[in-house]
Amino acid sequence: MSDKLMSYEKATERFDPVLGLEVHVELGTKTKMFDAAPNAFGGEPNTYITPVSLGLPGCLPVVNKRAVEYAIRIGLALNCQIAEYCRFARKNYFYPDLTKAFQTSQYDEPICYDGWLDVELEDGTVYRVEIERAHMEEDAGKNTHIGGEDGRIQGADHSLVDYNRAGVPLVEIVTKPITGTGDRAPEVAAAYVRTLRDIFRAIGVSEARMERGNVRADVNVSLRDNPEDPMGTRTETKNVNSFRGIEKTVRYEMRRQAAILAEGGKIVQETRHYHAADGTTSSGREKSDAEDYRYFPEPDLVPVAPSREWVEEIRKSLPELPAVRRKRLQGVWGFTDIEMRDIVNAGAVDLIEETVSAGTDAGGARKWWMGEIARLAKGEEKDLEEMAITPAQVAELQHLVEDGKINDKLAKQVIAGVLAGEGNPGEVVKARGLEVVSDTGALETAVKQAIADNPDVVAKIKGGKMAAIGALMGPIMKATRGQADAGTVKSLIMKELGL
Repeated sequence: MSDKLMSYEKATERFDPVLGLEVHVELGTKTKMFDAAPNAFGGEPNTYITPVSLGLPGCLPVVNKRAVEYAIRIGLALNCQIAEYCRFARKNYFYPDLTKAFQTSQYDEPICYDGWLDVELEDGTVYRVEIERAHMEEDAGKNTHIGGEDGRIQGADHSLVDYNRAGVPLVEIVTKPITGTGDRAPEVAAAYVRTLRDIFRAIGVSEARMERGNVRADVNVSLRDNPEDPMGTRTETKNVNSFRGIEKTVRYEMRRQAAILAEGGKIVQETRHYHAADGTTSSGREKSDAEDYRYFPEPDLVPVAPSREWVEEIRKSLPELPAVRRKRLQGVWGFTDIEMRDIVNAGAVDLIEETVSAGTDAGGARKWWMGEIARLAKGEEKDLEEMAITPAQVAELQHLVEDGKINDKLAKQVIAGVLAGEGNPGEVVKARGLEVVSDTGALETAVKQAIADNPDVVAKIKGGKMAAIGALMGPIMKATRGQADAGTVKSLIMKELGL
């Protein structure tokens, strides 16, 4: 049964939203958090495992020093305090994604705490999101439920578990309550996670590919009547792994909760599932409190006490952070503030920089990423980086345009061919026969025919209305299947009319 929803406009007029985001990032270490099993993506199920990651008796974990370093890098980039002493804890629960029936995490003594991150929205508005903590933990295995509805465990005939991911190092970043966002709550949530994603990549701790689950967000939403009121009961939508999904989750939960509260109902504190197909959420289970997990210090691991000298070494090794880099690139590329903000919000900074590195100019790179490719991505509800075209291919496309082999109209067909898997731009041009018509004789024939068929237009042009040339361009382009160069055609028209 579908949920009753209030319109988003009414929900934001009637209630004040409070958000909380828990972002999990898989660290790009060579091995897992507590053992020597490979930390890799895409292997055959249950091949990247050891007795430790399977939780077999008699096996002791050892902390991955590189993972600790990466956690500190994240904390420093998020303006956090770095703990002089922290320790791991066992988070006990019963589910088949970890065979030992507990997750090794951190509880009351995280490695990073009390940070903040400034998040810029599309119009330049900046929200400061305060960070409660960033702690280390291990990832769980991946369950695949066979049968049932939507791949969920409810109604499944049986379940399969792949433990390749079990034990992969994670850092979980938990915000303090995010207030004061009003009707921009969905936008703030998505922008926050996008900013985090950019930081993870910039400081080299993760590939942060959301489509692979490298970055996942648990989205907490609650409503209250007024900003001065106590916070309402929250729901937590688990494992949302796209910016659009985060935005839709917040919007849907606000509408759903508003409808319940407006009728005098109560919000159930629960975990929920996000459905990408229609942008809705559905009930999972009642939300557990911390005491339900029976946390206690991990007896098999010693505490972690990073020295101040080591922390300072890590701080000095941090590269240019995204906000600083964008300012620099804007100066190099010569884009306006609005153009650069659009590029940032579209997630195109890296794509454009890589396209420029592949040998084209920034203007040409921006034209395609922010134009035709962005249009197609929006239609498919994908992020730009999910589109099946690479910066090198976009650079090749721009070179074909600059060399006069194709025009902008034909380039759009080439992009479609690349996205369809037909090869690189040059290969698509050849396979589809898309090269610009350079045969002057063929163009002259098309021009003469258009002039003969449109005497009224010719009279206007000769009378000084040069804009009327556009009326002749249409039939000429149609005759050449859009493969004529517009500048060449215009010159031939002028020549034929003696102008």
